Amino acid sequence: MAGKTMKLLLVNGPNLNMLGVREPEKYGADGLDSITALVKEYAAGQGYKLEAFQSNIEGEIVSFIQSAGMNAAGMILNAGAYTHTSIAIRDAILAVNLKFVEVHLTNVYKREEFRHKSYLSDIAAGVIAGFGADSYLLGIRALINILDKERH
Repeated sequence: MAGKTMKLLLVNGPNLNMLGVREPEKYGADGLDSITALVKEYAAGQGYKLEAFQSNIEGEIVSFIQSAGMNAAGMILNAGAYTHTSIAIRDAILAVNLKFVEVHLTNVYKREEFRHKSYLSDIAAGVIAGFGADSYLLGIRALINILDKERH
């Protein structure tokens, strides 16, 4: 894909549209729009186009990954609560063979036991958790590093 801008996806699951309002002591004061803008800016600076998507509905996330994932080089995914429940999102990622980094704002291992199990981690290129909004920036940096190494 030399000379062509490669597309990356940023997919966020349920309740992440409430960032900045929802439990700011846990999730931070940054809204999803500002986090998305930072990630887009970083990706663009590295020569990548980023398409962002958020839904509270599992089927919409599955459909987006199936559709957009066919033409994307990789994805940053914060599936929110679906991380711990969704075999459907896992299967969609596998169906399009999409390389991705799983991100979480909080350290899920310092939280409730049910949050310790991810249906996505074992198929992810990596997992970043516990750094607030910086988890997204660390995730996009890691994903781009992986993709750039593969291209060279």
